[in-house]
Amino acid sequence: MVAIIKSGYSIHRIVNYNENKIKEGKAVCIGAGNYPLDPQDMTFTVRLNCLLERTESAQRAKRTSVHISLNFDPSEAKDLSPDRLLEIADDYMTRIGFAHQPFLVYQHHDAGHPHIHIVTTNVQTDGKTIDMYLIGTRKSEPARKAIEKKFGLVTAEGKGPQQLYRPDPVNLKQIAYGKLETKKAIQNVLEHVIKQYKYTSLPELNAVLGRYNIMAQRGDENSRVYRHSGLLYRVIDPHGNPVGVPIKASLFYSKPTLKNLQEYFTKNDQARLKHKARIKNAIDLALKGNNTTIRQLENYLHGQGIDLIIRQNEMGFIYGLTYVDHKTKCVFNGSAIGKAYSAKAIQERCTVSTSEMPIPAKVKQGAVPTSGEVEKTENTVAESMTNSEFRSFVSELIDLLTQEEFVPDRLPYELSLRKRKKRRKHQLDNNN
Repeated sequence: MVAIIKSGYSIHRIVNYNENKIKEGKAVCIGAGNYPLDPQDMTFTVRLNCLLERTESAQRAKRTSVHISLNFDPSEAKDLSPDRLLEIADDYMTRIGFAHQPFLVYQHHDAGHPHIHIVTTNVQTDGKTIDMYLIGTRKSEPARKAIEKKFGLVTAEGKGPQQLYRPDPVNLKQIAYGKLETKKAIQNVLEHVIKQYKYTSLPELNAVLGRYNIMAQRGDENSRVYRHSGLLYRVIDPHGNPVGVPIKASLFYSKPTLKNLQEYFTKNDQARLKHKARIKNAIDLALKGNNTTIRQLENYLHGQGIDLIIRQNEMGFIYGLTYVDHKTKCVFNGSAIGKAYSAKAIQERCTVSTSEMPIPAKVKQGAVPTSGEVEKTENTVAESMTNSEFRSFVSELIDLLTQEEFVPDRLPYELSLRKRKKRRKHQLDNNN
């Protein structure tokens, strides 16, 4: 079982989200805790108002809504009846300290695994709030383990990295033909990634989202979105090209805006440190021999549940590496793990094949590149060549740049005409 807890500002929004699932035929409200009536005897308004009344009594707290999802292994679908799911939900709420809070339980049928959503509030009858700080570590994790044992559920730790639940990547063909609602497909992925993975920057987050054909984008530096610290989510094809219309972060009910993501960047920076050694050990073990190419390293790490994201420029040169560990849910740029695991160092430790070390087209054709292109080429080539190969390459560039240019002796017509005009004007001044 995997438990995910989210807190927010609007109880109305999360109730609407689940009620809309019911209207679409993708969910059903199977139970309610500390409510005066059973769910089938209550209207939408009654369900909502019971929670609203409690949140309005909050003394100072702003984050008063709590949205919990309990996710189970697909193999358990036939054993998880609504009554059993309700029993699990009641046990879980008691163990995390929400036994006396009003809550609604929704069973969803919109994914490939059985799961329920619990909507509640952390505001108590006296207006004080239940402490949500590190509730996942302090209370949810012990509760999850106890419930797995009590109900005989498949344990999260006992599953391999490839067996853990992951949402399906966004289907590009369906979006192209309008057969899938893009916003809902992206939302499904964001719910899984945003709070579970530990990343410290937008590029690191995109390394995970890219596995699901999604990208978070700030826009061009001169764009209105960038100037106002906005964020867009887009569907991308396997080559990283945008597909379809971008969607503002503020339009998703979980509000994965840049401002909210920056809170995760700070928190995740420390939380992921203890998991750095696992990636280091996996890389060192893979490179223990002397004949490992970077593609072989990529395949080995994938078998360990670690995706190696290789960033290349248009000329094919590798300028960056990012490691996504799906077991510990941690994302690291190579340099963040250590100098020996950066793009340049890994390529020096690997056996570089010819296909992994392309020559820029402008050099192959004998054309003279601009100074800006030379600087860009030097930076990228240096990371993918040995010292002797790099010196030889730069030497060829210098020869091309310092070769003598042909300069015609004849003065251009425009310049000679301009000089004649000045001469005539000077003569007129002397005559006067």
